[in-house]
Amino acid sequence: MVEHQPVHNSEVYLLGLRPRPTEPPPSPPSPSTPREAEPSNTAIEELCLDAVDSFKDAEESTSLAKQRISGAVHVLSTEAIALRSLTHLYRTDAIAIQGFSAAVGAITRHEGERGKLVIIGVGKSGHISKKLVATFNSLGVHATFLHPTEALHGDLGKIGKHDVVLFITFSGKTPELLALLPHLDVTLPVIVLTSHTRPDGCELIQQRPDAILLPAPIHESEIVSFGVSAPTTSTTVALALGDALAVVASQELHSTVAPVFAKNHPGGAIGQAFSKPRQIRDIAIPFCEIPEWPNSRGGACGADILKLGYNSESGWARVNNAIASPRRIRRLETAHMAWPISDIHDLVVERGEWISIRADTRISQAAEWLREPLMSPDYSEAAFSEDSILAVVENGEIIGVLEAGDLLNLQE
Repeated sequence: MVEHQPVHNSEVYLLGLRPRPTEPPPSPPSPSTPREAEPSNTAIEELCLDAVDSFKDAEESTSLAKQRISGAVHVLSTEAIALRSLTHLYRTDAIAIQGFSAAVGAITRHEGERGKLVIIGVGKSGHISKKLVATFNSLGVHATFLHPTEALHGDLGKIGKHDVVLFITFSGKTPELLALLPHLDVTLPVIVLTSHTRPDGCELIQQRPDAILLPAPIHESEIVSFGVSAPTTSTTVALALGDALAVVASQELHSTVAPVFAKNHPGGAIGQAFSKPRQIRDIAIPFCEIPEWPNSRGGACGADILKLGYNSESGWARVNNAIASPRRIRRLETAHMAWPISDIHDLVVERGEWISIRADTRISQAAEWLREPLMSPDYSEAAFSEDSILAVVENGEIIGVLEAGDLLNLQE
């Protein structure tokens, strides 16, 4: 770099390129012929050496950055390949497909009877277990974490008769899980999330043949991918498969998952995003969660509907194709208790009298239609009172209901 720059003899000497020549000292300048001031030795040294160092630093910094990014891309692409392989497995492999369906069925079967999912793992699998517990609970699927060693020292009482046990173990033969297995009730459904793709290769399932296999293999070992067997790709696929299990189970238990998640997650940025519902679906009472009067018990009377609504978390009640909303139930009088519901005016509303509204309708738009019926897409249905029933429709099916008064109160 220095050789291509014009330098004075004094500069060449200072840089150590050749010895100072012997020559007489220069004559002092004449006052009439002033010389330009030459830069000091220190300034020259600093200027030249700093330039060289900066050039080297820039090269080293660029090389180091490339090396870091190359390493990061390798890890990310390796884990992405593992997830693609897992996706292909669950699209094509009969054992994986059957295992996932059976796992969802086991988790959702007793959910309404105080049943829960108990997730068990140690080490990195224990950390994955705790994260999945948080995900299941936020989506309205009751779950808890159990450490296998603590279970053998008293915490086994956490597991109830309606519970489901999920073991997470890459090897399928974690000693702590094998030690716990004989102490689990034989009637409890057991799911094993492991790297094995066949039951006969997993020691846990060999000892519990009725266990459900949930395969989570990786396409190559971590020591091949990264030179070290630290749990990386294996924990990624386990976490992803656990997330899939949580979302699908939640969708099966709840007609609309978003309101459940919003209720369970009021804090932080996510909570703020859900704090103000935007669509009618966000505030509707899920239709499938409204208790229905059994036909086998004969005709219902006022007291039956009052009790049905009281026991319902939403306050609603159904009788065949008719529905009783909270406002209508609150209007019941003592004299109505023994009356057949057909004799109680305005207690139940037949489906033909409900006001249909699309689930993706904005709340503000729906309220405007109720206040100004002529602005409604079907204004002939829009005549309403506060206890009018709004039927929230999605893909031609009623997924929820709402009292008109609740919608207007939300907008005030």
